[in-house]
Amino acid sequence: MKKIVDDDRLIYKCCNLYYMKNKTQVEICNTLGLSRATVSRMLALGREQGIVKIEVINPISYDYGELEQKLEQRFGLKEAIIVESEPLDTKEEQMDMLSEAAFDYLSHILKNDDYVGVTMGRTLSHIAHVDKFYNKGNKLLFVPLYGGISQKRTEKRDVQSNRIAVEFAEKFGGDYVQFLSPGIFSSKEVKDIFLQEDTVNYIYEYFSKLRVVVMGIGIPEAGGTALVAEGYLTENELKNFVEMGAVGDASLYFYNIEGNTKPFDSFNQRVAGISQEQLKNIEIRIGVAGGIEKSKSVVGAVRSKNINVLITDSECARQMLKEV
Repeated sequence: MKKIVDDDRLIYKCCNLYYMKNKTQVEICNTLGLSRATVSRMLALGREQGIVKIEVINPISYDYGELEQKLEQRFGLKEAIIVESEPLDTKEEQMDMLSEAAFDYLSHILKNDDYVGVTMGRTLSHIAHVDKFYNKGNKLLFVPLYGGISQKRTEKRDVQSNRIAVEFAEKFGGDYVQFLSPGIFSSKEVKDIFLQEDTVNYIYEYFSKLRVVVMGIGIPEAGGTALVAEGYLTENELKNFVEMGAVGDASLYFYNIEGNTKPFDSFNQRVAGISQEQLKNIEIRIGVAGGIEKSKSVVGAVRSKNINVLITDSECARQMLKEV
């Protein structure tokens, strides 16, 4: 004899009343003359048999799972995180969305006793000022990836790496160290001599302990990189780099669309900071950048292996796939 709970018609009716008519289980019991246990079992069978299919929609952001997977596969990324972008979004709105996504990702992956490297720039400063809180109580240490002494300021806000390390420590409740050196020297020889001093070369011990780094990605045009605003590079020098094929800079190193830094050694070798080899050995290397205008810069950064986790927006992501 067929049991009541095996009656497909009754299972459908029970599910329809519950999910479509918003009836309570008690009301269904009274309507159909069934016990509470039978109704509960029929609702479960409705899900198991595919009569009921539940779809959960994320109300906060659009789902770019497929696009993220394409980026990960195409560029060999550990992870890609994409936020929504619209043509009418202001630069500030785009920055806010990227910064919040970066903060959320960091909140998820940071562990107790982590050493975290940070670069300079407006992007990282925005991350440190998002309207969110981190209260996991992890012991963290933030380390500037290169020197940060300059006479200039961007938008009246200090966005050099030493200051960013302080701001991240304040935001995430950790400690910080300072790299008391210019970011760029007049020559490689002067830099090498300076970094032999015990008062500054201690920073390399911290570099060796880094598990996570966070960096912005600049583009070689006025307003697109903090290097000009902070006095590390003149606009004429930047123009020459563009003519040589530069598409961006990350962690103060310029590179071309293939991710090759060698053509820009005249500048890159004067950087006082973490080396390219050290950087590529760090487990989690996060790059944060968005906007269609930064697509080539991000492609080059990914190809250089400076980053293996990308946080970007949908416009930049789609354009990146067209670039290759």
